[in-house]
Order: sequence, then structure tokens, then C-alpha cells
Amino acid sequence: MEVFFEMAGVPVNSCLMVSSREEALEFPTGDICLGFCQRCGFISNLLFDEKRLTYSASYEETQGFSARFNEFARSLAQRLISRYDLHHQNVLEIGCGKGEFLGMLCEYGDNQGLGIDPAYVPGRLSPEAASRTQFVADFYTERYGNLPADVVVCRHTLEHIGQVRRFLELVRRNIGDRPETLVFFEVPDVLRVLRETAFWDIYYEHCSYFGLGSLARLFRSCNFEVIDVYRDFDNQYLCIEARPGARGKPAARVAEADLETLSFETSRFEAKWQLKYAQMRSDLQAIVSAGKRAVVWGSGSKAVAYLTALGIRDEIEFVVDINPHKHGKFLAGTGHEIVSPEFLRDYKPETVILMNSIYTAEVQGKLNELGLQADVVPL
Repeated sequence: MEVFFEMAGVPVNSCLMVSSREEALEFPTGDICLGFCQRCGFISNLLFDEKRLTYSASYEETQGFSARFNEFARSLAQRLISRYDLHHQNVLEIGCGKGEFLGMLCEYGDNQGLGIDPAYVPGRLSPEAASRTQFVADFYTERYGNLPADVVVCRHTLEHIGQVRRFLELVRRNIGDRPETLVFFEVPDVLRVLRETAFWDIYYEHCSYFGLGSLARLFRSCNFEVIDVYRDFDNQYLCIEARPGARGKPAARVAEADLETLSFETSRFEAKWQLKYAQMRSDLQAIVSAGKRAVVWGSGSKAVAYLTALGIRDEIEFVVDINPHKHGKFLAGTGHEIVSPEFLRDYKPETVILMNSIYTAEVQGKLNELGLQADVVPL
């Protein structure tokens, strides 16, 4: 692994709810040292220690309060159901979060679902979805090998796992001799992160990073037949659809031939990061010097990474989130208080720094609804 980016002292968890500013400022930290494999394209934090992470009911990762994200999730669920005729099936979701996507698959396809996630919290689903689903607040291990699963779903979990091959081999063993089982995984696209120097998408919990090629190669090496691998959600996510297969490894698609591109992007990432850091610090200082108030919109991992990497403290007082379960909590590591959009009626910021550009229209609409005039600056 060739090291191409390092950052010290980042919070080991990004979405763990913290009840006081003091606790947030004392939150445990770890170091990031990203290494790139020239042979397979895999990128990993070489200093990652899974024992330092906490996943529990206090972990609030859901994006299910966003209309824009729910639109994407519904479209994805309906596409999978239509493409593979997923009706009257048993669906297993590994790392199901609060269960929204599993509920959609079961409700739209008349399926039954089981979700496994140590951060699951009951009572978040509609009565219809809840009647079709069951949940286990646990990590996925060998003990769940006998579960009857016609479909295995795993979204935005693999990037949190250091030993990705060992984990995927576990999934394959647990499927056993059921060749018709559909497997669907979704992860962030590291090529976009590298090209856009999106350092706010690099944080301790994300220890494993994939391009199209490395993701497909991982699945084939673990005896899966790759049906399709593609980008979605404005090219932010990678999706892979697969079934259990033999050891034979079919020829890779043209889109998977990304080793040279990834090598080029990793080689210049550090220099680009230095320039982006300086520009973003300068832009924020200009806002502060002009006497304007700025807030960050979105209190997830991107906000923690953005504020931590830039060393932002007093320049920004509050972080806004539409998830009511986060209000009154504080960001790990930086201590910023999380407030509701309605809080802005009195606070009246002139600048809203948006953590993900795909939500620009949604956020602008909310600001208009609140009667606020503010510049929305998407990252």
C-alpha cells in the first residue's frame, strides 16, 4: 500500500450523539493514513482500529428525513424489485440502520424482511413496513448463517469494515448453496472523492474505499458473479448487484479498468488538498471578516470531517439538521451544537454551508419557507 494522505486527531465516530459540548470536545480521536494498492485499486486507512468504534442506539446515521434522499431510496427499491421480480421474498439487510430501505423493499414488493444493525432503534417505520419487518440490534456474524434470505442487501456498511474480504467471505459462506440469492451492496465512490478533493468524505469510520474495479474484483474473488456495477445518486455512490458464483472470474467491464486513473488521482491528492484547505479557510475568513453569520447544514460525518480538517471552532456557532433526534446534541470532536432549521428564524445567518450539493434545492426550499435570505454554498 502506497501512502498518499495523512491526517491526525480526527474523531473515531462521526454520528454518535453527544449530549454536551464538553463531552464532544473530549471525544476520542484517531489518525488517518490512506494507502493505495497499485495492483487492485483498494484504498484503506492503514491505522484503522475497529475496537475504537462504537455503534449503538445512540448512533444516528439516518438520512431518512430528507425528501431528496427518500426519493432516491424509493427509486432504488422499486428498480431492484422490478428488475429481479422481488415479490414474496425473504430480504436480509446487513447494516440496516433504522430500517427505512428494508421497509421500502418489503412494502413495495410484498416481501418479508430482517434487518441486522447494532444501531437499530424501534418505532421509526410506518405501520405497514413495520408489519413486514423484524430487526436484531447486533453485528452480522456466523450466527446468522441459517437465516432464510432470498435477497441480501448491505448499504453503506462495507466502507466501515477494515477486513472487507473476510467480511464478504462470511456473507458468501452464510448464503451457502443458494445460487439464486440476489446480493446488493452500495458504497461511496472513492474516485469522486479523489477528483473533487472531497476531504469531508474522509473520516475515521470510513476505513475502506472502493472504485468500480476494486469493488467488482473483491466480489469476484469471494466467489460472486457480478451482474452489474454502476454509479448512482449523482455519481456519489457505487452499486453492485451479484449472485453466488463459481471460482471462474469473467472478463471485467471497461468501466472497471480504473487502476491508472486512481493511481493518478491519489498521486496528486495531497497537493490538491493543501490548495483546497487554503482556499476554504480564506473563504470562511472572508465571511467572518465581513461580520456575517454562517452555519453548516447537515450534521453527519461530512460536517465532522469538514469542521475537524479545517480546524473550525468559533467562526461557526451552529450546525443545522432536519433530523429531530439530533437537535440539542453536539458534534463529536468540534463541539458545535446541532439545531433545527426553525432555529434559523431568529439566528438569521447570511451564509449556509451545505455539506452535500445534491440537497441544494431541498435546503433552498426550506430557507424560503422560513422566510430567510441566505447564500447557500454547497461543497
